[in-house]
Amino acid sequence: MFRLAAEVQVYLHRETIDFRIGINGLAILVEQAMHLDPFGRSVFAFCNRRRDRIRLLFYDRSGFWLLMKRLEADRFAWPRGQQQAVVRLSTEQLHWLLDGIDIEAVRRHPARQYLSVG
Repeated sequence: MFRLAAEVQVYLHRETIDFRIGINGLAILVEQAMHLDPFGRSVFAFCNRRRDRIRLLFYDRSGFWLLMKRLEADRFAWPRGQQQAVVRLSTEQLHWLLDGIDIEAVRRHPARQYLSVG
């Protein structure tokens, strides 16, 4: 199984894309539609209309990587509730999404700040 480092930024393009688009087309989409740097230390995630495929695009100092995961019988739980076109995720959330977990349904306990232990 492949895992990304925790410090990598993950950006999800909420709108579906035509999967005939290759690396160059996705890099242009990142730059012009998402207004982000495709050469940065980031991973960009895209899905198709049926939500049974995900593509990940990232740059690693010498060239672009394009990874794709195709589901045979299921669908990815692509975030829908947010209004912005680009959603920022943690690498942990991306791994959950790739594993089939609906990240909108997952809720963490709130971070607590205490003044003392006593």
